[in-house]
Amino acid sequence: MDKFNLEAFAETLKSISVKTASALRDLLADATADTNSAELNARGRLEALFDKGTFSEIGTYVRRRAGEFDSDAKDGFEGVICGWGAVDGRLVYAFSQDISRTSGSLSEAHAKKICELYRLATENGAPVIGIFDSAGAYLPEGVRALAGYGKIMKAVSAASGVIPQIAVASGYAAGASAVICGMFDLVITTEKGSVSVNAPSFTKGAGSADTMADTGVTALAVANDAEAVAAVKEILSYLPSNNAEGTADGISNDNINREVSLASYESSKDAHDLISAVVDGGKLVELYASYAPEMVCGLASVGGTAVGIVATNKAVNGGALTAKAARKASRIVSLLDSFNIPVVTLVDSVGLDKSADSEMSPYTSELAKLASAYAAASTPVITLVAGEAYGSVFTVLGSKALGADLVLALDSAKIASMNASSAVAFLWNDKITANVTREDLEKNWNDSVATPVEAASSGEIDDIIASAETRQRIGAAIAMLSAKSTYSASRRHLIMPL
Repeated sequence: MDKFNLEAFAETLKSISVKTASALRDLLADATADTNSAELNARGRLEALFDKGTFSEIGTYVRRRAGEFDSDAKDGFEGVICGWGAVDGRLVYAFSQDISRTSGSLSEAHAKKICELYRLATENGAPVIGIFDSAGAYLPEGVRALAGYGKIMKAVSAASGVIPQIAVASGYAAGASAVICGMFDLVITTEKGSVSVNAPSFTKGAGSADTMADTGVTALAVANDAEAVAAVKEILSYLPSNNAEGTADGISNDNINREVSLASYESSKDAHDLISAVVDGGKLVELYASYAPEMVCGLASVGGTAVGIVATNKAVNGGALTAKAARKASRIVSLLDSFNIPVVTLVDSVGLDKSADSEMSPYTSELAKLASAYAAASTPVITLVAGEAYGSVFTVLGSKALGADLVLALDSAKIASMNASSAVAFLWNDKITANVTREDLEKNWNDSVATPVEAASSGEIDDIIASAETRQRIGAAIAMLSAKSTYSASRRHLIMPL
């Protein structure tokens, strides 16, 4: 048998009709896209994402204009595949950049395909999944390619907060692509993925998946394409299709009335143990896990209803509210509020971070963003003080003063302007005598001032609960707030008393 000649094959392909060429291209792509494989090509990623047989491509024949340095434009296909289909039975739009076509480089036509996808997605109120794998701009086009990036940025910005947008960095997302990737609601990276403003050859690994996870760019870091697709599907199950659809429900049939034990949490002070006791099936889709581990955030369900979790993690640095932790929490609260997902805040923290590192960062700005995120939230906000809540931590993490709908506290909680040791040093130092020790005064502070009863007497705590009923009470609050609206009800006139 003669050796396969790629050049001869390419010439034959050029000679047949466009329609036949397209069909052959799709056949070859499907033949090489094993959706059961961990690593997938551009079309294989879409085939794995969408329910079998539901993917429909758009802009299939769109091509860049031929130029002086681009004689192959009339015969080449753009380095991106765009289309729509069903993901677990619901409408979703997606684009997947194809590194095998002109290195996935972005041209004017490439951008046009993505912008058209966004037009359809926003007009029909459905999520967009963007799979990034591109070497950068198509250089021969110059400014036209750069303008294409800008048009995509505008489309992504216009869709922000209207429809969910999830980016998957399966390969390179460099330069302007990194900016676009960062504009999405959540970013998922594979081990081969890279998100960097400068070319990877200049960053010395700074844009790697691990680095992006540690710096808070990546919400989830996974091993390969198959895991990335699975992660996208899981996240979508907690999100509505758009900001007008309402909160996702029916996610779990876990019994909301079961009592829980917080013994494991009392021992470890690890927020994951507390969250596991509260949410359905103990399951949390944790986001930004490698970034600011003193704060745990993610998606879960309680009583079958999707919720977002914001929890201080006392097992790490006492759960201190650092600048990074505040940034992480404010990002999550903003996302949840955009799509009417209830915010469940779990507080057990020694207070604000007192390190020089925090003060040298934009600490004030990050705390301000967090307070603003809670104050602006119109979605249900439920807060549980599960341990200590001192000073501004109590205020900025979902307090009633900031607009929380319901604030609960465990009967063992400690709530005050400062902890006992600091309070005694500032206020009661002169009360220390031969008969009254510092330890006595600190105990007196905890027993008389820092009690949940004292906080509840001011109206800033709605109820004090036993640990066993934590899940029940949070679930009841979510159900009670399910029809929450921040709009004043319209009426023709009030009903006059007789």
